Parts: sequence; C-alpha cells; structure tokens
Amino acid sequence: MKAWLQRLKACLWGVKKPPTDRQRALALIAAIDAGGMPLNPARVNDIARQLGLEVSRHAPVENTIARIRAVLTYGGDAS
Repeated sequence: MKAWLQRLKACLWGVKKPPTDRQRALALIAAIDAGGMPLNPARVNDIARQLGLEVSRHAPVENTIARIRAVLTYGGDAS
C-alpha cells in the first residue's frame, strides 16, 4: 500500500531532480549572505570542485567561498 501511494504521489507531483552544481553553489552563497556560516568545509570544497576549482583540504573556507563567488559572478574558472 505504501509503495502504491508513493508511485501515485510521484505521478501527480512529479519527482524532484537533484540540484545542479550551480544551484548548490547559489544556495550556499545565499545562505552565507543571509547570515549563516557553513559548518562542513568538506561540503564547501565539494561544491567548489564540482564547479571546476582545484581546492586544497587545508585551504581556508573563506578563500574557497570567495573563489566560488568569483566563478558565479564572472562565469569562468577562478583557479
């Protein structure tokens, strides 16, 4: 019964697609601009790498965020 309800729900409302790399980066920047600070530097590094940036595990999160902003602003590679 539960599986049937899930299929019905998927048919009626559709299945959400996972966010793109750019959408993840925009959501990160929006959260930071709203006053938040990322608690998981590995997630920030993963977003940066998905955008094509080379990021060291030891790089400060603030620098990585600035590089992500540059890629989103200028649309190019900030490495």
